[in-house]
Amino acid sequence: MSHWLEVGDLHIRVTRKQVRNLHLSVNPPDGAVHMTAPDWMDAESVRLFAINKLGWIRREQKKMRAQAREPAREYIQDESHYVWGRRYLLHIVERKAAPAVELQPHHLVLQIRPGTDTARREAILYRWYRDQIRQALPPLLATWQPRVGREAQRVFIQRMKTKWGSCNASRGNIRLNSELARKPPECLEYILVHELVHLLEPTHGDAFIRHMNRLMPTWRARQELLNRLPVRNEKWTY
Repeated sequence: MSHWLEVGDLHIRVTRKQVRNLHLSVNPPDGAVHMTAPDWMDAESVRLFAINKLGWIRREQKKMRAQAREPAREYIQDESHYVWGRRYLLHIVERKAAPAVELQPHHLVLQIRPGTDTARREAILYRWYRDQIRQALPPLLATWQPRVGREAQRVFIQRMKTKWGSCNASRGNIRLNSELARKPPECLEYILVHELVHLLEPTHGDAFIRHMNRLMPTWRARQELLNRLPVRNEKWTY
């Protein structure tokens, strides 16, 4: 069940769930604020928590609203696309054969059947980007799960419109945004560690920060890098 909480000029969507702690997030692209609160917590405590986080909310919103937007993609010849933080020109090859994607030194080659529309071109590339993350994950998990001291039960890779990743600590499941395959590799590593740490500490409180500082001292720089990079120019929903 959700309702809206007004704190000054902020409108915060509050969702009540069977959780132990409050969780506050500021979501791209425009900084919409969402809070998950335990069913048992009274409304005034929820409100006071939001008031105490106003400074942090404003800073996060300012960063998100200043973030550059990539041009809307048309999936046409010589259009710019990014793979692991590097820019490639899209090269379209029409052939009566199964769709395929190949990464060359300067081009991202998309082989499609004649007459393939934009939506289908996007879907083919989406699956390819998702596969890039699947291939990158095993060594990262082998490195970081022992360091964190927790193992994810399952890791899902999907298109996510408001988050780079998420963690269901009670089930041990992690979700990663397929868009991370467009960003530098250190961004994927940072988000994976971030979500693994949520298996230890579900909130973003002091305990979470201590774990991140211990495990990945450079995590703030990686977070800033991800925040500075352009994001997709699309309609985001909440």
